[in-house]
Amino acid sequence: MAITSYPFDEQPVSEGQFSYLFRELQSTGVADQVGGSGFNTYGDSSGMQVKVAPGFALVRGHAVQSTGTETVTIAAASTSARVDRVVLRLDPAANSIVLAVVQGSPGGGVPALTQTDTGVYEFPLAQVSVAVGAATISASAVTSERRFTGNTVGGWTSTTRPQSPRIGRLGLNTSTNTWEYWTGSAWSALAPTVTWASISGRPNEFAPGHHTHDWGDVINKPTSFNPSTHTHDWAQVTGKPSTYAPSSHGHAWGEISGKPSTFAPASHSHSWASITSKPSTFPPSSHSHSGYLTSGSTIAWANGSKKPHSNSASGSGTWYAVWVEGDGTFCRNTSSIKFKENVRDFDVNAEGVLALRPVVYDRKDQIKEDGSVKEGRKDEVGLIAEEVEAAGLPWLVNYLDGEVDGLRYDLLGVALLPVVQRQAAHLADLESRLAVLESEAA
Repeated sequence: MAITSYPFDEQPVSEGQFSYLFRELQSTGVADQVGGSGFNTYGDSSGMQVKVAPGFALVRGHAVQSTGTETVTIAAASTSARVDRVVLRLDPAANSIVLAVVQGSPGGGVPALTQTDTGVYEFPLAQVSVAVGAATISASAVTSERRFTGNTVGGWTSTTRPQSPRIGRLGLNTSTNTWEYWTGSAWSALAPTVTWASISGRPNEFAPGHHTHDWGDVINKPTSFNPSTHTHDWAQVTGKPSTYAPSSHGHAWGEISGKPSTFAPASHSHSWASITSKPSTFPPSSHSHSGYLTSGSTIAWANGSKKPHSNSASGSGTWYAVWVEGDGTFCRNTSSIKFKENVRDFDVNAEGVLALRPVVYDRKDQIKEDGSVKEGRKDEVGLIAEEVEAAGLPWLVNYLDGEVDGLRYDLLGVALLPVVQRQAAHLADLESRLAVLESEAA
């Protein structure tokens, strides 16, 4: 068995011996506090690359220092998502520690690292998620993997705890904000908080054990007790009456003797629905209509509608378009400024007007009150109100009970004005250009 000791004066010491010595004095990690900026790796969406901040680290007893931000290239995206790892790569044979990328397999998991005892050792700094078709690396695609060196007492997160710790290794876990130590098989809280909820195997309730109380020990006991539900034999009851007045009760009809066979009806009423065998129609009784009969003994049309129906256009007097209001009242269509206020320009959707589709159609048949069919008019020409609304011209549409009902055909002329005006402007411009061309040709 050979025993070696070092370093001493005038004694050669190898690189491997120094590496072994320093790794026992300090673990592999970034010389910074947990979450510090040393060798912090991040993406900034500047391309297929990540940036690594300056820092100082120990890797298996060897030191590495970076004094400026380094740019590390990430390979182009693959056909499937992959995960790459940015590492500090120690190569004792090359006498160097350099930044490098361990590229993952498309569709695979996190790639493994090379970590030998005396050869190449890769210390992880960050994982980089490379999405399919990615052209840049964003900040959210980079996850830190740094571990940090510590003194006698260290600091770490739940994912960056020391590797291969020895029993009793102590440090502050900033993920849980608790001091913890290595038991040899697990990290255990140095001073765990014990609550009732954290106790395992506790009973939900406690059944009292068998015991007794002296009557004098019982507090708030009653001075007397009401009897509980019980029964007595009739013979045991004293002071009972010999006869009994009947209490409220009822008898079935069949049990009553001497009852009458018929009953005179008392004042009462019946609802219409409860009457059976009632007639479905009733012939009208003698009556009259005043103010509604014409000389021909027929009922006049309501609201004067008979007059415009039978009146042909004639004469040279003033003519009005007639509107029918929602309640059925007739009114004339006026347009003088004396009837108007709050007058302002109105922008018409000219493209919507040009998109309108003239159609020819048949009216649907209707069922009259007497059950006969009123045949709809055929081959009418017009527009479809829903199409006018969809063209961005709802002000041409009439609505009834919140639904599309009719069209304001009298406003189509107003809708056509901006179309005609735009075409007139185009014609004037074309004529002006034509005049210039003719002048130049002459």
